[in-house]
Amino acid sequence: MVDEERILAGRYRVGSVIGRGGMAVVYKGRDTKLGRNVAIKILKSELASDPAFRTRFRQEAQAASRMSHSSIVRVYDAGEESVRRENGEVEREPFIVMEYVQGYQLKDLIAKGPLDVDEAIRITQDILTALEYSHRAGVVHRDIKPGNVMITADGTVKVMDFGIARAVSDTSSTVAQTTQILGTASYFSPEQAKGETVDARTDIYSATVVLFEMLTGRPPFVGDTAVSVAYQHVSETPTKPSTINSAVTAALDKVVLTGLAKDRFQRYQTASDFSEALDMAAGGHIPVDTVAVSHDDDVATELFGAAPPPVNDTEQALRQLTNDETVTRTQRRPPVVWIWAGVTVVAVIMLAVLWWVMTLPQAAQIPSASRTIPTLAGATWESAEKTLTDLDLLPTKYEQSSTEVPAGEVISVDPEAGTRVEPDTQVKVYVSTGAELNPIPDVANMSLDDARAEIEDAGLEVGSITSENSASVPADTVLSTSPEIGEEVAEGTTIDIVISDGMVTVPDMTGKALDTARQELEGEKYALTVIDVADSSCVAEDGSPVTEQSIGPGEVPQHSTIELTYCSGSAEEGGDSGNGNGGGNNGKGNGNSGNGQSAPNTQGVLGRENR
Repeated sequence: MVDEERILAGRYRVGSVIGRGGMAVVYKGRDTKLGRNVAIKILKSELASDPAFRTRFRQEAQAASRMSHSSIVRVYDAGEESVRRENGEVEREPFIVMEYVQGYQLKDLIAKGPLDVDEAIRITQDILTALEYSHRAGVVHRDIKPGNVMITADGTVKVMDFGIARAVSDTSSTVAQTTQILGTASYFSPEQAKGETVDARTDIYSATVVLFEMLTGRPPFVGDTAVSVAYQHVSETPTKPSTINSAVTAALDKVVLTGLAKDRFQRYQTASDFSEALDMAAGGHIPVDTVAVSHDDDVATELFGAAPPPVNDTEQALRQLTNDETVTRTQRRPPVVWIWAGVTVVAVIMLAVLWWVMTLPQAAQIPSASRTIPTLAGATWESAEKTLTDLDLLPTKYEQSSTEVPAGEVISVDPEAGTRVEPDTQVKVYVSTGAELNPIPDVANMSLDDARAEIEDAGLEVGSITSENSASVPADTVLSTSPEIGEEVAEGTTIDIVISDGMVTVPDMTGKALDTARQELEGEKYALTVIDVADSSCVAEDGSPVTEQSIGPGEVPQHSTIELTYCSGSAEEGGDSGNGNGGGNNGKGNGNSGNGQSAPNTQGVLGRENR
């Protein structure tokens, strides 16, 4: 049991349980450093006992964290935490910190019954949008199922747990072990059930299973055990959804059955192909087949001038099952004569074909029936175009932003490298335009928390936070950013924030003229309230210079009040204070009476000397 006050990695506070699964428990959490709600998925400790899993887990979490798409639940962080159990043993618990999404899982919606056909198509197309983005980024989900699809209150679809299935399946040796951890095998592709290498078309199959379940209320294959369900994925042909739900059209039946093809080359090859077929079906049109053609069929066409009869899913499954050595054969063998006759006929035909090929002119040799898509990542568009054209393929340029691949270089191709295709097949070449530039949002005058959210929603990261004086902007409110607001920067760029500390720094105003000092302190730079204080004990001077200020130089809160003292006394008041009332007044009086100039002057001089 995890304590509600538990802190992971020194910053993530673990809260209440919001979900449980076969391999993890999900908690609502709080990132104390960035001040935002998160979802924390803590995986079972037995997974961490395998060093191979821990290595793969870190790699897949890092790959998932680089994906930023509106239809994908963001991965913020991942790591391991040491936990001491009651028996004293220390175990490691892997954890993932993800975007917190308010909503419900698709499996809860399906549990209420089949969805409206249009709604099922919309949700599937949103899932495919997420898959198209992840496949271009080189990430195959491997565990698409309703439990990994979230629906928000406004209907937005978000897919989660990218990469985790790969970390699990790469360290689980059997179908039973993998399904014990991941859950039901109802969404496994045939190649997963057989333990073969998986690719993007595995996700296409699983997404089709989810669509089937949304249309009918149940998956196409059910069984008592995971192994029996996996066996059906390999050997059984699914029923048409319309036989369960009459609202499903024939066009949509065709889309579903194509997506559930046993042979991955007979399915939709990309998520965009699947989405386009759904668009056509939604409009009442039966989609045109765009799936790859089997290499064996191509060879047969070249050699014999006609393609062999199509092989349906049941026949394909039977062919696969004939390789199962556990099957006991009870049919009687044909007569020996027939066997030798058949061998002879085959030998004659082979010798005839061999002689025909050997006698053909050199220029008429049979060309290769298919081409292998080369690895072009890192090449320029010009180089990739020439390489594909030389292979009789049709390259088409698609531009795509990338923070990792330099502008002008190839990111990926579709079909992916290593795929065998027919000549004249269109190959989509995705060329990097460099990092996508996002404008820094206008966060001026926002609170720090709101500014963080705006910057992160723009695909940017918050860097250092510093404070400066401001006369008008309240404390903890954003003043500016670096780089500046409105400047376009690459996704993931770190943005430094400057906030107001709610203080102003008062300068030394003594000696300045009172009017000048008042105007400066009451201006925009300081915005203080100034009170004039007259001092009659000293003689007024021209300009009324400030003699004292009630607040010394230094920082004070915004809108503080400061008193400026200046001299307001007269010259007479200055004389009284220096010599008394006798000599000064007498001298002045005598001078005014006209009794001679010498007496008052003498008085005045004496008076000054006395002072």
